[in-house]
Amino acid sequence: MSDHSSSRPSWLIPSLIVLVAAVLVGFVVAYNAGSDEAPPARTEAGEQYPYDIGIERRDPADRLAMGKVDAPITMVVFSDFQCPYCAKWANDALPAMLERVEAGQLRIEMRDLSIFGPESRRAAEAAYAAALQDRYLDYHDALFAGGEKRSAGQLTEDALVSTAADLGLDPVRFRSDMTSPTTASAVDRSEQDAATVGAYSTPSFILGGQPIAGAAPAETYLDKLDAMLSATGR
Repeated sequence: MSDHSSSRPSWLIPSLIVLVAAVLVGFVVAYNAGSDEAPPARTEAGEQYPYDIGIERRDPADRLAMGKVDAPITMVVFSDFQCPYCAKWANDALPAMLERVEAGQLRIEMRDLSIFGPESRRAAEAAYAAALQDRYLDYHDALFAGGEKRSAGQLTEDALVSTAADLGLDPVRFRSDMTSPTTASAVDRSEQDAATVGAYSTPSFILGGQPIAGAAPAETYLDKLDAMLSATGR
């Protein structure tokens, strides 16, 4: 079994207050306790749960989304820039998914989290600052270059601004955007989405309304996507 997640996965539908409370408690615990030293849980390949979670935004103004708003299927990705399995997924599986985006079959909406602590939060804010200059995906890929995550020391504010400059972004604007209330609110919203569905494991995905926990080969997602497209007559 080659699939992994950074912490024990749990997907909950917050229809009852007690379930919401459980999700939020778990999310806070994972946020405070998460680190690279924590032993990663192993998840069944493409483990799927029988819930239909309405977390898609389909917002034309969503700067962290790729693909048409009216694409038949949406994939929501919960990721952390210090998660090694997120880096591997971004390198090994994301390119194949982006081909489906280009084909008009799929929309991808990213939710960058800070499960591993303040450096992850800073990186998520940096990625959003890059998005404000229409370079989110380039910046995302730079932080996960070669399928490897960066160390905490490579996620300082100066290091993140330097990466932006290397990509040709305006570094002065980038630094300002990175620390702005607008950016903080955007990252907060991603965190809230994760708490709502109990996504305190990364990487985690919601493909066509169905949660999938843990990283898997591209074929796992493509097969599920094709089945969903077939079911809709696409």
